[in-house]
Amino acid sequence: MLKFFLFCLFLIPLSYGGFWWPVLISFFFMNFLFYFSFVSHYYFCSLSYFFGCDVISYILILLSVWVCGLMILASGSIYHYYYYNSLFIFFIVFLFITLFLSFSSNNLIMFYLFFESSLIPTMFLIFGWGYQPERLQSGMYFLFYTLFSSLPMLISMLYYYYLYGSLSFSLFGIYDYFYFIFYFCMIFSFLVKIPMFVVHIWLPKAHVEAPVSGSMILAGVLLKLGGYGLYRVFSMFLMSGVVYNFIWVGISLIGGLFVGLICLRQSDLKSLIAYSSVIHMSLVLGGLMTMSCWGVFGSFVLMIAHGLCSSGLFCLANIVYDRLGSRSLFIISGLINIMPSMSLWWFLLSSYNMAAPPSLNLMGEIILFNSMVSWSSLNTYIFIVMSFFSAVYTLYMYSYTQHGVVSSMFFSFMNGYFSEFLLLFLHWFPLNMIIFMSSFI
Repeated sequence: MLKFFLFCLFLIPLSYGGFWWPVLISFFFMNFLFYFSFVSHYYFCSLSYFFGCDVISYILILLSVWVCGLMILASGSIYHYYYYNSLFIFFIVFLFITLFLSFSSNNLIMFYLFFESSLIPTMFLIFGWGYQPERLQSGMYFLFYTLFSSLPMLISMLYYYYLYGSLSFSLFGIYDYFYFIFYFCMIFSFLVKIPMFVVHIWLPKAHVEAPVSGSMILAGVLLKLGGYGLYRVFSMFLMSGVVYNFIWVGISLIGGLFVGLICLRQSDLKSLIAYSSVIHMSLVLGGLMTMSCWGVFGSFVLMIAHGLCSSGLFCLANIVYDRLGSRSLFIISGLINIMPSMSLWWFLLSSYNMAAPPSLNLMGEIILFNSMVSWSSLNTYIFIVMSFFSAVYTLYMYSYTQHGVVSSMFFSFMNGYFSEFLLLFLHWFPLNMIIFMSSFI
């Protein structure tokens, strides 16, 4: 793992030199190299000091490299207008290093350190390249929600180390600790990061004010840190989980219903996509909390699918914002008349967002449906209504943006650039290809 870490470190001097395209090519080259260090089992391998990876962290690292490359490709306007582009590249490289080290750590204190470090570059991306002056407030929401929830986790980690003398992931299954306050403090930081309904307010605020790169990394990878952390620490909470997990399953499913209704009254395009992320991640949380094989793997598949699909929708929202200067659904209606070449991508990514075949989202939701219904038959009805709302708000978004009367402010026909089509294709293509590996998953 250290060779890939050194690869990342040597990208930092390139970023200071403002080498935009070499850094972008290096990300895709690293993705190619890492893909061939294939990991197919559930024990840590490629071990080097405190770092290693199993199949879950391997695929999440691949997703991180992919999304970071696409972030640079999506932010061409920063390069075009020389808007502190070398500093922007530096923050993306720094953010990728923290994500890579988070997913490859095999020790909880190391994971905690890099998990919290990912806040810093994300916050600078929102502060420095965000759109409205409210970005300062949204950055503070993002910072303080995460920091407030992470202090109890640090205290509970130190207490666990005091009791058992180890924070290695591989030893968690040996010491199963049953105590509600300890259990709650340890997982609360991950619940905020996912985010769970009730503590989700920071996510739509951060998405609306963030630049397209910030939205892509938030939706694509940073929310997955919460799910990955829960997956790692739950081996020490087997007894506690059996007793208390029904609380989080209930909150996530009922919260998903409420957020579906909230989506139906959004007028801001990015806000609608952000709230749909909350619904998808509530399904991920519900699957993880069932603590079954189906639940864990369904959550894992849906995390990967959501990371690609939601990131692609944010790219489309940014393309519209660049052309028309607005994200309001009342102003940007009738896009099929003035941007017909983008309408196909709107259709493809919108249909995948509501889990239409042959998308990876559908596979994840089918697996999660099995896990939740086997956990409690009552979940059947809630899950059906959530899936219905998912289709309703996605169709609402697609029909409002593509159809209707074109605003009198817009006169000209607009086409997409080649880089934008490439960007959207690189989001859409893996969603189709990974489903062919479903038997392996």
